[in-house]
Amino acid sequence: MYRVLLLGAGKIGRMITRLLSDTGDYELLVTDANAAVLERLDGWPRVSTRVIDAENADEIADAMQGCDAVISALSFYYNPVVAEVALKAGVSYFDLTEDVATTRRVRACAESAKTGQVFMPQCGLAPGFISIVANHLCAHFDKLDAVRMRVGALSKFPTGQLKYNLTWSTDGLINEYCNPCEAIHDGNPIEVLALEGLEQFSLDGVRYEAFNTSGGLGTLCQTLAGQVRELNYKTIRYMGHRDLAVLLVRELDLGQRRDIFKDILEHALPVTFQDVVVTFCTVTGWQKDQFVQITDARKIYHQTIDGENWSAIQITTAAGVCAVLDLFVTGHLPKTGFLRQEEVEFDTFMSNRFGQLYASDISASTNPTNISLANVTA
Repeated sequence: MYRVLLLGAGKIGRMITRLLSDTGDYELLVTDANAAVLERLDGWPRVSTRVIDAENADEIADAMQGCDAVISALSFYYNPVVAEVALKAGVSYFDLTEDVATTRRVRACAESAKTGQVFMPQCGLAPGFISIVANHLCAHFDKLDAVRMRVGALSKFPTGQLKYNLTWSTDGLINEYCNPCEAIHDGNPIEVLALEGLEQFSLDGVRYEAFNTSGGLGTLCQTLAGQVRELNYKTIRYMGHRDLAVLLVRELDLGQRRDIFKDILEHALPVTFQDVVVTFCTVTGWQKDQFVQITDARKIYHQTIDGENWSAIQITTAAGVCAVLDLFVTGHLPKTGFLRQEEVEFDTFMSNRFGQLYASDISASTNPTNISLANVTA
């Protein structure tokens, strides 16, 4: 049985535990600094737990003994230490980070990877799945023009002026809204400001806005360098959200006082598990001398899995990392070194038992029926 160390038992970590343990193919050691969080996993099959300090490299190394892979579901700033410990232990490494600087440090570790050891960061939704989709669409063209990626995790029932509920990591959200954003413009790699580039579009009868945010491109700027005129990533929100985000981040200067920003968000915005993930990826280019556009659009709603309601952002983020781990274990990915999300073949991902959770009826207005992973094969 393949043994996985999972660091972090929060919203996403708990979903990862559910998905992997339900298959019967994985044994998990789940760690967290909060014993109460780990108690929620008591009695889950093939799951053991341990309280550790994620800032303590020795404790991480001790937990990693006997494991084949480590998944970090921690906030991004812990991951460089986790990657360095994994390198020394010869354990393959997967994470969910959207932070560009963190990914660079993970990539540096991968340069010294042992045979059979991989380092694969950015394995969630965006970056993650959206890069797999974008690369898949790009393969349909003789020559590329532009790649535009749009992703949003939204409340199904928005209220208030921000029309937003917390659905995932607050640290990650603040990173997205405050850090510089990579892009390619007129064929040249550039950095653009977060919260700029405001645009509007309609999908499935709903009007949305989108704007620049950091981290969502993953490694596509390097992969598509010299091949595209335009490449950019924007976060999707309900109309009016961006202007209020600018007020908070810039006019009230909370982008420079992130601890205060986090405290305000977590005390003012309730968490919701009734949400929808929207992905909208458009690629333009030439096919046999004709200028063509191809789009992949999806809506994934919160779902019931094994009798329990899980949010769409939990499902999509956890499904992303579980699918690539599963594909690595079953020999569908390279076995050594640094792995990019766009190295994952789209059809292989979508046919995987975890990747199937990304299936979408774009006009769906009700929740999908109950899903049991025990009945889905790898």
